[in-house]
Amino acid sequence: MKFLDEAKIYLESGKGGAGAVAFRREKYIDMGGPCGGNGGRGGHIIFECVEDLNTLIDFRYTQHFRAEVGHHGEGANRTGADGKDMVIRVPLGTVILDEDKETVLADMMTPGERMMFLKGGDGGFGNAHFKSATNRAPRKFLPGWPGQEKAVWLRLKLIADSGIIGLPNAGKSTFLSIVSRAKPKIADYPFTTLVPNLGVVYVHGREFVMADIPGLIEGAHEGHGLGTRFLGHVERTSVLLHLIDITQDDIVGAYKTIRKELKAYGGGLAKKPEVIVLNKMDALGQEVSEDQQKILSKAIRKKVHLISSISGEGVEKVLSELWQYIEKGRAQDKENAQDGFKPQDTVFDEE
Repeated sequence: MKFLDEAKIYLESGKGGAGAVAFRREKYIDMGGPCGGNGGRGGHIIFECVEDLNTLIDFRYTQHFRAEVGHHGEGANRTGADGKDMVIRVPLGTVILDEDKETVLADMMTPGERMMFLKGGDGGFGNAHFKSATNRAPRKFLPGWPGQEKAVWLRLKLIADSGIIGLPNAGKSTFLSIVSRAKPKIADYPFTTLVPNLGVVYVHGREFVMADIPGLIEGAHEGHGLGTRFLGHVERTSVLLHLIDITQDDIVGAYKTIRKELKAYGGGLAKKPEVIVLNKMDALGQEVSEDQQKILSKAIRKKVHLISSISGEGVEKVLSELWQYIEKGRAQDKENAQDGFKPQDTVFDEE
């Protein structure tokens, strides 16, 4: 299955059905009067958040979604049937954006959450509605109200507890393959990873989800390399794992390059907790690796870990520190969920 994390779709809720003009014509009932029923309501456009999807690939082949039109009213005061709602299933973490691709209209985060995005048009009145003491045989009726139309962007932000960032060839995919059962593509050339990968990591009898995104280079926020579009997939994480290749010439510059891109991207990424790791220590040996560790730690005034993804040295310690941040993040999310109120069904109104 191909990975697609952005798609534009066009939505139209159903038009309401027209009211009917009818009169009772029954034996032995003289001048039975009007009996035209009202039209049915048009179908709504509803978004539903589901767990069994992990990409927006379906929206590459289907971009137009229209709900059913409401049925016309009928005689004998029969109201027309409502149009069928159009339910659009989206993966967890889908953000619905306006056409400007900046205004957030909805953020689908809870499994089973349903949102009425566009309301169907109301049905028109039949002539029975207009009967009065002075107008006993009205022939007036109303057509149904039109539905709503809107074009929106869907953007998927993967839900992960931690995210791996770094320059190309820092060993991000290798690290993910070692600590989880994920099988990302691994090779000795830049930009081996072209789409985000997820892996489930087990530590201390608990599990968390780790996301590996394509590497960043200097000027990524200006579109260089693969750009920063994939950074959206680590926006929801509790902690970032910053991997740096210890064998490169300028490890301090490598760290500052990524930090600069995080600040340029925004989204609060630069303020997230960060675990800094020098990878591939097996290539330099213990003594030289420790010297590099001291150089980087002194330059950035932060704690720096040493690991080797190949041998596994130092990996367990890094996972333990990641878990501490994740545990705090989950506790905070639980507290926020208890304090705040989020209805199961919400209605979006353009006005």
